Amino acid sequence: MNNRQLFLQHLAQTSSAPIGIEMVRAEGVYLFDAGGNRYTDLISGFSVCNIGHGHPAVIKAVQEQAAQYMHLIVYGEFIQSPQTGYAKLLTDHLPATLNCVYFTNSGAEATEGAMKLAKRVTGRTKIIAFRNAYHGSTQGALSLMGDEYWRNAFRPLLPGIEHHSYNDEEALKAIDKNTACVIMETVQAESGISAPSLPWIQRLRSKCDELDVLLVLDEIQAGFGRTGSLWAFEQFGIVPDILLLGKALGGGMPLGAFIADRKKMHMLSHDPVLGHITTFGGHPVSCAAGKAAMEVLLNGRYTDTVKEKEQLLVDRLVHPAIVSRNHFGLWMSLQFATAEINQQIVHRCVKNGVITDWFIFAPDRLRIAPPLTISPTELEQACRIILQSIDEITA
Repeated sequence: MNNRQLFLQHLAQTSSAPIGIEMVRAEGVYLFDAGGNRYTDLISGFSVCNIGHGHPAVIKAVQEQAAQYMHLIVYGEFIQSPQTGYAKLLTDHLPATLNCVYFTNSGAEATEGAMKLAKRVTGRTKIIAFRNAYHGSTQGALSLMGDEYWRNAFRPLLPGIEHHSYNDEEALKAIDKNTACVIMETVQAESGISAPSLPWIQRLRSKCDELDVLLVLDEIQAGFGRTGSLWAFEQFGIVPDILLLGKALGGGMPLGAFIADRKKMHMLSHDPVLGHITTFGGHPVSCAAGKAAMEVLLNGRYTDTVKEKEQLLVDRLVHPAIVSRNHFGLWMSLQFATAEINQQIVHRCVKNGVITDWFIFAPDRLRIAPPLTISPTELEQACRIILQSIDEITA
């Protein structure tokens, strides 16, 4: 039985049409399959690999930490230098009120922890979330998901959650004295890269302040330079009460986090004790990898080149078949006339050597989110292949 047969028979499938390429190696912005074919990675493992694949500094950190120790005990009991070192690095690059890190296994688990923290701190239960929002697929995070198609099969879900339209004044009116928190992506990812208006998000921050409601910003995809600043919220002149991180946080290893002020986070330590626990969250190898990756990102000043590369995409990706484009940093969606046409273009891009995909809430849009380390020359070549693929499908 070959690997493809094993993949289909013994691994749980999440769709009826997986990409199904057997990858054997990844380096920089490229992936290599078992047949020796090379692909430019334009989705970075869904914004996980912001510094590309196989960076020597990350590999070294993983190897050295694995040789020292891996799992020791449930999170939060022993002092482990990979956790403390990474938490210090993160908080050194965040506003003063985001000074305490709770490491989890994933972004979805960070969402779950933030929901619990908001209820514990405020003593309230109402949560406001947004349509076309994605915060993970666990039961709590799924309750926040902004589309009934994805939620309905798994009801009953958590009560007390209201869904409103992103960038809509009605959402601001819904914030009241019963609201524990507002949870939103700073820039919505799965709707096809949707950014809030500056006045709206600032009014939302003010309304939360007025009623002592916690603002939870999900930067699981938007963080670590993807939007052109280290954190997307910096471009809107606001600071969240709780920040959600994941994906690029682990440098290719599984890792998530929710970050808040120490006084708020302390509420999880009593009444009840162990108010939020995890066995593998903040795994020392993941923390070592993540810290090394963040240092590469900072030292290489890759965020500084994001806007220039964004403009390259804007200038090059012009085609009559493209209905519209959304972009925010090195992050773009291309809309086509139908989801079917987009799927054909996505598959043709893969066949031609560029890995791309669609969006959960925007299947008619093609995803572009390459590693921030991609060179202008590599980006130009990827654009040529995308345009070629569009021609081949729409000609």
